[in-house]
Amino acid sequence: MGIISPQKGHTASKVLITSLVIILSPILVIAALLYFLWGIILYAAIWLTGKKEFVVFVYSDSPIWKEYIEREILPHIQDRAIILNWSERRIWENSLAVLAFRYFGGYRNFNPIGMVFRPFHLVKTYRFFEAFQEFKHGAPRKVEKMKMEFFETSGV
Repeated sequence: MGIISPQKGHTASKVLITSLVIILSPILVIAALLYFLWGIILYAAIWLTGKKEFVVFVYSDSPIWKEYIEREILPHIQDRAIILNWSERRIWENSLAVLAFRYFGGYRNFNPIGMVFRPFHLVKTYRFFEAFQEFKHGAPRKVEKMKMEFFETSGV
């Protein structure tokens, strides 16, 4: 029985891949610059609202956290935060809060999330997802700690 080794790539394949990288790299650079420019525009728009803190909180109707959030978090922030329910995202209209969430919320562990924007500071995010996974198994300490940090940062 012989040793199986991976086939060596053909020269034509290597030339094709190299050519694609060279051709597409300016497009990727432009896309990255536009992405970061959009972030700068969002920061500027948020900072120009004139608020000391611009707070966005997003949660959903998950049975793991819905009751807790509606009882322990929302009553404290409802007067100073923009609250979005992820379960109702189909009816969201584009607003500064929605655009900020979509840009700064990311694509993982984004629900529930609290975001606090202060003038000329980077956004401070509180990703509650993992804390609520522990909460689901009877360990509320991480959720409580994150909630208190979020309240402190958002001025509650």
